[in-house]
Amino acid sequence: MIYTVLLAARNPAVENLSIFDPVSPPAESIRTLAYLMLAITGVIFLLVQGILLYAIYRFRHGKPTGPDEPAQVYGSTPIEIAWTAAPTLVVFVMMLAIVRTLWEVNVDPNRPPAESQPVRVSTIGHQWWWEYKYDLPDGRSFITANELHVPASNFTTPSERRPVYLSLQSADVCHSWWVPRLAGKMDLIPGRTNSLWFETAQTGMYVGQCAEFCGPQHAKMLLRVYVDTPEVYAAWLANQAKPAVDDPKVKEGRELFLTLSCVSCHRVDGTTAAGTYAPDLTHLKSRETLASGIVPNSREELRRWVNDPQKVKPGALMPAFNLSDRELDLVIDYLETLK
Repeated sequence: MIYTVLLAARNPAVENLSIFDPVSPPAESIRTLAYLMLAITGVIFLLVQGILLYAIYRFRHGKPTGPDEPAQVYGSTPIEIAWTAAPTLVVFVMMLAIVRTLWEVNVDPNRPPAESQPVRVSTIGHQWWWEYKYDLPDGRSFITANELHVPASNFTTPSERRPVYLSLQSADVCHSWWVPRLAGKMDLIPGRTNSLWFETAQTGMYVGQCAEFCGPQHAKMLLRVYVDTPEVYAAWLANQAKPAVDDPKVKEGRELFLTLSCVSCHRVDGTTAAGTYAPDLTHLKSRETLASGIVPNSREELRRWVNDPQKVKPGALMPAFNLSDRELDLVIDYLETLK
C-alpha cells in the first residue's frame, strides 16, 4: 500500500486512496462505521486519560495520609455492576454497528436491485497481476488484465443503475482486492470464491492495491478501476469483444511472435496464441499501463519490458527472450497494433 501512496504522490492525476472519501455505498457504510468506532474509542480514551492525569496531579506528592486519603472501596456491588455493564453496553453497540455494516456490504450478488443492469466480472488474482473475465448479457465474453472498466450508475433511475459484482478467485496464493473509495478489502483464497460489489455515479479512475502479502512483488500488484460514462463504456465493450487487429504491415512481427514461447502463456484472440497463464494481449494497447500498473504503456516501456522483465519487475514469472534488436523491434511493432 505504501508503494501505491507514493505513486499517487508522484502523479496528482491519480485519485486519492482515503476510506474517508467514498464514492460507493459499501465504502460509505465502511466510513460511517469508522467514524462511529473512532468516536466511541475516542471518548473512552479521553475518559481514561483524564482520570489518569487527574490522579497524577491530585496525588503528585505521594501517598496521602489523614483525612485527604481517598476512600478505599472493596467489594462495592454498584461499582462492580457499573464497570461490568458499561463495557458490555459499549461492546453491544459496536457489535450491532458492525453487523449492520456487514449486512450492507455483503449483499447477495444474485439479487441485484430491481430493474438494474448489473455488471458481472470474474476476477482472478495471479502473482502479480489481475485477470478480469467479463460475461455480457448477450452471451458474449472476453478477458482482459489489470485495468477494470465499469459503467457509472444513475441512482435516480432504476433501469440505469449499474451495480458491479466481482467474483473473486485466486490462481496461486492468497491475494486481496482493495480499492478504498469503492469498497472494503476482500480476500482471494485458493479453492474458494468470494464476492464483492460496488456502485458509483462518479466517473474517473480509482486506484487500489493487493492488500494481502503474496510474494516479493506484492507491492507492485496495483489496481486501476475506470468508471466510464455509459457511452464510453459501451464503446470500450464493443472494442474488447473484437478479435485482435490483423495488420498486414506487421506480418513479419506477428509471425515471429507466434513462433516464440510467448504463445504458451499469453492469449491473442484470433491467433494460435491461446495461453491462459499470463495476461491476455488481444487489446494490450487499449490499457494505460503495463505490469499491473507500475509503468506506462508506451513503446519504450513495452520494449524494455519484453527485452528484460526482471529489470522492470524483479521476480516476475516472464523470462527474457534474448531477442536481437531487429527481432525485438518486429515484436514490438506487432504488439503496438493490438488496440
